[in-house]
Amino acid sequence: MSLFHRKAPAPIPFDPSKEEPVVKKSICTGETTVGFADRATGHFRDVSKVTSLSEIREFCERTETDPVKIRTIY
Repeated sequence: MSLFHRKAPAPIPFDPSKEEPVVKKSICTGETTVGFADRATGHFRDVSKVTSLSEIREFCERTETDPVKIRTIY
C-alpha cells in the first residue's frame, strides 16, 4: 500500500424510498449544504457544509446519485 493511497469515501446510508439527496442553498448568506429531504414532509436532514463543486460531486458519489439529477432547494 502506498503512503499517499486515498481510500474510497464511505457511502452515506439513506432510504431512497423515503429520502432524496438535495443541495440546500441559503438565500441570505449563500451557504451551501448537502443532505437529504424527506419525500413526505420535506424535512431537511443536514449531512455537511460544502464550499466547492467538487465536494458536491463527492457527495453524489457517496450517495450514488447522478449530479445532474440532484435537486437544489432554498
